[in-house]
Amino acid sequence: MGTDVAAYFDLDGTLLNASSEKTLAAHLARNRPWRIPWGTIAWTAGFLTNLLRGRAVYDAARNRGHFSLASWEVLERYSNQLAEERLRARVPQQAWDRLDWHRQQGHRLVLVTATVAPMAEAMARVLSMDEVYGCGPAVRTGRLSGSERGWSVPRRKGKVPVVQADAKANGHDLSACYGYGNTLADSWFMALCGHAIAVSPEGSLRRHAESNGWDIVDWSS
Repeated sequence: MGTDVAAYFDLDGTLLNASSEKTLAAHLARNRPWRIPWGTIAWTAGFLTNLLRGRAVYDAARNRGHFSLASWEVLERYSNQLAEERLRARVPQQAWDRLDWHRQQGHRLVLVTATVAPMAEAMARVLSMDEVYGCGPAVRTGRLSGSERGWSVPRRKGKVPVVQADAKANGHDLSACYGYGNTLADSWFMALCGHAIAVSPEGSLRRHAESNGWDIVDWSS
């Protein structure tokens, strides 16, 4: 199979037994306490605005108001620090073992996550991934507004074109590739792959995996 095959991984709840973005947001708030009330107001405003635009509750709740007015430079610095000093320890041994197995097979390792890009990239370095796709604009300068307008957003069905484009660019046959996720929101991109693996799945994904004959693994912390 060699490099014709890729293994596509979600991050939070799949390779990582923690929320990488919540960890970043909490650290930012502790270092800048004024962000707690401001972030709450900005997130709430974004949530309500998204609902009025007709977005699903799931997507509306995942706006970036909690990072409003933060600079990309600060997020990158904190992400690198937290990924190494705190989140590395939250990667289960079973996840490390699975990544090593794929490397031994010569597979590309690809992280596809709705986590904000600086944290996604920091975790990709920790995990030694070959490619990473996180949430963010192509050019990251200045401060965040809280809006995702103009961003790449690999979330739910948004992961599908990301995985398809990566497979096409790298000559992968998706029927031979692997897809790992932990929630039903991941099932869209997992279904593209010939080998779909539900990792410590929530109830709805577990039922979906069972009905579709997907592999199910449970990775402890």
